[in-house]
Amino acid sequence: MNAITSVENLALQGHDSEDHNTSSNPSLNEIIEARMSRRGIFKAAFGTAGTAVLGSVSLAACGGGDDDVPAPVAATPDPRATRLGFTAVAKNKLDTVTVAAGYTATVIYALGDPLTAATPAYKNDGTDTDFDNRAGDQHDGMEYFPLNAGGTARDVNGSERGLLVMNHEALTDQFLHAGGVTAKPRPVGESDKEIPAHGVSVVEVRKNAAGKFEYQQSSGFNRRITPSTPMLINGVARGNALMKTKYSASGNDSRGTINNCGTGYTPWGTFLTGEENWVGYFSRNAGDVAARGGDTDKGNLSLRRYGSDPRTQRVGTVSKSAADAFDSRHGWETSGTDDKYARWNISQTAADAGGDYRNELNSFGYMVEIDPYDKNAAIRKRTTLGRFAHESGVFGKVSAGKPLAVYMGDDSRGEYIYKYVSGANWSEADAAPANRITTGDKYLDSGKLYVAKFSADGTGQWIELSMANPTLAAATNYKFADNGDVAINSRLAADAVGATRMDRPEWCAVNPVNGEIYYTLTNNANRKLEPTGSDLSQQGLDAANPRSYTDAPTATTAAQNVNGHILRMRELNGEPAAAAFTWDVYLFGAQADADPSLVNLSGLSTDQDFSSPDGLWFSSKTGFCFIQTDDGAYTDVTNCMMLIGRPGQVGDGTTPTLTYTKGDGSKVDVKTRMGAKPTVDTLRRFLVGPVDCEITGCTETPDGKAIFINIQHPGETISKANVADPSKYLSHWPANAGYGAGGATTARPRSATIVITKNDGGLIGS
Repeated sequence: MNAITSVENLALQGHDSEDHNTSSNPSLNEIIEARMSRRGIFKAAFGTAGTAVLGSVSLAACGGGDDDVPAPVAATPDPRATRLGFTAVAKNKLDTVTVAAGYTATVIYALGDPLTAATPAYKNDGTDTDFDNRAGDQHDGMEYFPLNAGGTARDVNGSERGLLVMNHEALTDQFLHAGGVTAKPRPVGESDKEIPAHGVSVVEVRKNAAGKFEYQQSSGFNRRITPSTPMLINGVARGNALMKTKYSASGNDSRGTINNCGTGYTPWGTFLTGEENWVGYFSRNAGDVAARGGDTDKGNLSLRRYGSDPRTQRVGTVSKSAADAFDSRHGWETSGTDDKYARWNISQTAADAGGDYRNELNSFGYMVEIDPYDKNAAIRKRTTLGRFAHESGVFGKVSAGKPLAVYMGDDSRGEYIYKYVSGANWSEADAAPANRITTGDKYLDSGKLYVAKFSADGTGQWIELSMANPTLAAATNYKFADNGDVAINSRLAADAVGATRMDRPEWCAVNPVNGEIYYTLTNNANRKLEPTGSDLSQQGLDAANPRSYTDAPTATTAAQNVNGHILRMRELNGEPAAAAFTWDVYLFGAQADADPSLVNLSGLSTDQDFSSPDGLWFSSKTGFCFIQTDDGAYTDVTNCMMLIGRPGQVGDGTTPTLTYTKGDGSKVDVKTRMGAKPTVDTLRRFLVGPVDCEITGCTETPDGKAIFINIQHPGETISKANVADPSKYLSHWPANAGYGAGGATTARPRSATIVITKNDGGLIGS
């Protein structure tokens, strides 16, 4: 394979930053101003950990003083947490992968690569077809599933051979077609190519005779899971009236998964994939709001909260009305009357839900479980884990005899952080079960979903989302029928209990050294010092989301949280099933030369500065944290990047106060909780990607000596008019690195997976 040489428009409004939360949940500043004391509540909560029940802390106790906050628990020293051992990579705008000196990055699997012996090589000229048997587009989150030396079964120590299971989030669709995308009505041939280019890949990778990883085109494990693959609806929403469609009158079955972003690796050895921004793939006819019963209809309330409402779209600067149509992203429903196209129109047209696809949207938005080792194991949508714009789903500390916790984020502006806790206690025998997918039934179908509420004093609580919560049962904004309804409409449930609205919770990860949970909060264009607008779409400042500032390529950009931050949480007594937690901000993204009092709070240097943290992952071998960016605010200076950090622990820093000046000249103080500032030994830039890309997805071999990451959508900014002119392409990667057809100066760019190894055979980052 071909090694990559080792050398030393503000995207905040894109499809990954959708905004559908118009709830009036108060900011923490409003709560602080109400001067509600919570000291007694949290003394009691933290003092009775052995009997605490999730969701049992009073919802009224959510104010914020700074007194009596539990002191941080001293972290147990861990030999994995050594100092970083590489020279930082400089920011750059090169059309290549720049990795730290002493490391080699190699492309191993790219868009269109064939997955069967009979599938022809990818020509990369827009004429390729059969994406059911090729790598999909826009590689995203992934996990490595080890195999034994013979390639016949799972081997938890298998570092020579394994399965990469990865998401294909979306499309750089202009490059998929010879002449770019055709306007609606969409040609059948184009839709039939685009639909299966989404979903998931399972692909075997193996070291060759030279000790270098290659993907195995003819492996029997290889397969694609697409938006057309049959799946089961499992969990609390299975068979619910809101899940019934023309395809499944029982509400027990579904087809496919789409817009897959982050991932998870279960303790029993299966893959979780999160369905993120699925809403934009579906259309509604003009007049559908009225056909369903108008604005007070529950179905319309749900659709609007999840973003499928004509009034959430605009034609230029003109807002649509309720009587207008809701347009889909790709227009697949316009390709004909065949059911595979008709399903993308969710209008109410029949006498009941069994005669149309009015509920098809409700079958998307979940964590989906796949057994990579077994093609015959039915894929499950795990509805009990809630429905929202899922990123990753990461398991907390696993202990025999105790419940499992899965941490998740909802990636839209002003959305929430969630936790699921299993009803079943963990049995160590289930780490190597005879049937992995039914083991998932045991732990993921019966449990409780919670949403986070953050307090200004560095504490927080998990609020139960079920009909057992009296606040939710009495909700009037949307009257829930049952727990299936709660799961399907998790966002509405979180609104009702007053959860804290966050700055786009994206990936989460658990620190293997101390069990703390980290979340990337990518950015938020709606975070304002002085929110305006009657739709309540903007959010004020609070302790967990304390910044609104101008720090972008253009001086006219309005104040907002441009660069994002990384928040971390520690459960009460380190228990994943705890009712309460403490928190702080691990890092605030910023340019190195930004205002240190309001923007560069973490004191980032030029070897550390970053914007819009997105992908997040910890190595189990080193305990290092890998931070990946999906940025538009710093792209005048550098392409997107990956950093490696050695974090400390919650509470190891300070409590700075940010002082803002309002339009009338008055001052506003916002106090936050910030981790210890990084040093040259604890945070460095490790990699910079090619032009116009996102860095995403990270996983490692069990020995920690190889990591795999994805380069997503390099050179994606291209118009149909420029598809025929390679000189107009922003990127030619990875062909310019020697991988695939098309030529170094003429090739269409492709999303691709790279493997990184240390030249001396050591652990990555050490």
